[in-house]
Amino acid sequence: MINARDGVFALFALLPIIFYLVLTGFAIYFVIKVIKFMNEKTKLDREKNEKLDELIKATQGKKD
Repeated sequence: MINARDGVFALFALLPIIFYLVLTGFAIYFVIKVIKFMNEKTKLDREKNEKLDELIKATQGKKD
């Protein structure tokens, strides 16, 4: 016969597997978000450096 306790034990047996799957999924999600953030930050830093170069050239041109 199948008792209700058998279902509980089956759930407890699967609980670590589910936990590791959720943890792995969160880790993958986190890594993807960090990579996207770093790519965007690099792009914005490049744009800022270009604008600073233009500003430096403009100020040097006015001094001459």
